[in-house]
Amino acid sequence: MHMNPSLRAAFRGLVVSSLAFATVAFADVRLPALFSDHLVLQAGVAVPVWGWAAAGERVTVTFGLQNQSATAGVDGAWTVKLTPLPAGAAGRLVVQGQNRIELEDVLVGEVWLGSGQSNMAMTVNRAQNFEAEQPAANFPQIRMFKEESGPAATAQATGKGRWLVCTPENVGGFSAALYFFGREVHRTLNAPVGLINSSVGGTPIESWIAPETQKAAPELKGFFTDVVKESPAVTEAVQKKYETDLARWEVAQKKARAEKQKAAKRPQNPADVAARKGNVGGLFNGKIAPLVPYAMRGMLWYQGEANSTPVKATYYAAQLKLLITDWRARWGAEVPFAWVQLPNFGGPGRDWPVVREAMLQTLALPRTGMAITIDIGEEKDIHPKNKQEVGHRLALWALGTVYGRKVAATSGPLPAGHDVRGGEIVVRFTHAEGGLGAKSGAPTGFLIAGEDRQWKPALARLEGDRVVVASAEVPHPLAVRYAWENFPTCNLVNGAGLPASPFRTDAWK
Repeated sequence: MHMNPSLRAAFRGLVVSSLAFATVAFADVRLPALFSDHLVLQAGVAVPVWGWAAAGERVTVTFGLQNQSATAGVDGAWTVKLTPLPAGAAGRLVVQGQNRIELEDVLVGEVWLGSGQSNMAMTVNRAQNFEAEQPAANFPQIRMFKEESGPAATAQATGKGRWLVCTPENVGGFSAALYFFGREVHRTLNAPVGLINSSVGGTPIESWIAPETQKAAPELKGFFTDVVKESPAVTEAVQKKYETDLARWEVAQKKARAEKQKAAKRPQNPADVAARKGNVGGLFNGKIAPLVPYAMRGMLWYQGEANSTPVKATYYAAQLKLLITDWRARWGAEVPFAWVQLPNFGGPGRDWPVVREAMLQTLALPRTGMAITIDIGEEKDIHPKNKQEVGHRLALWALGTVYGRKVAATSGPLPAGHDVRGGEIVVRFTHAEGGLGAKSGAPTGFLIAGEDRQWKPALARLEGDRVVVASAEVPHPLAVRYAWENFPTCNLVNGAGLPASPFRTDAWK
């Protein structure tokens, strides 16, 4: 087609104008899902607010009397930092670029991230005493954001979800462990609390650590050769069994419907289950990366059940330490971090003592804490219902160590060394506030062994912050273990009634 020069110039101008209009139309300022109505901003620290716009676009963020501006980079990303805000401040957060975003009902308070597997995901309506808890859950200053994105092959930026204000109508869907923790923090500090729930049931810790970080860790080399297989996540045999089970279920479902009976639960597609668990690093990419660098006071972790098989348990100490240090590095701060030690549980084929020990050892990292729950598990239910006590014990740690409030104790007793004294072993403890005690009679749960490594039940007596252990069957003891079973009988506590952590003084296999 021939076109005279003036017409060609006019056509070129029309194309440029159209492209410019398209750029404006698709260059609206955007925010991550975390920034939505009812959000809670962290008090007392610089608060990053970030998003995307057209390259070179000027973006201004306003909250209260603050106005902070930034220019979007060539990739469209921009970030501003609000100067530290006082707890209790409230208002509207406005983001202005070529378009305007107004976020309503924004509070300033204490923000905590909760992550892990099903016991963190477990909701309030599944916890004990929900009938009494629900009508009392009228806390407009407690909000929860549930990260609803799935696993991803690469680190994601935006996430999915929204903030919900705590009301009797919606508290049933809140993470129970997080809610009961946040409720106590809120009541004690009289400050707004924002809870971010990013958890998925049945998931192993390796799903939650950045894949590149794990693969670069020398201490996990054996994990990748021994545990992570090169074969597909779901074998052909497993998939065929699922298809057979599904066909049988469909027949049974049809029969049950005809007879107006309740049918069995539909079998799960193993491919769907594998995808949900995220494999190595998938849940970090999809459910943690979008939260960085949202300002928060601390992080809580409730996981370990999926890593309690014998082949996996031995790597858990390295993995938990790596997760904490890597997350802290990404947030650029030594964020306080606590976890729930695995409770008592009677399930076969698991090595819960080794995972509990890994959690105990990880307390060597600074600014960490652990809620010991060896007394509130359930022998036949991997999801114990007493999440109120879980939240309380996490809150005791946070209030006492992070916020400097006076509490009865921030932890149950922790072993702090031992000495062999003739035919006895003397174990010292920290966190023995009020002196050591035993619930229901004499101290139980101790085993002792000598050179033959044959474990014998031991008698124990209390001496202040020490336990003296002995057995007539072991005249020359070398090592002692406490509560070293999946579902132990044990009763050592401190003056605050908090249970002692399971432990061993040996490293025998």
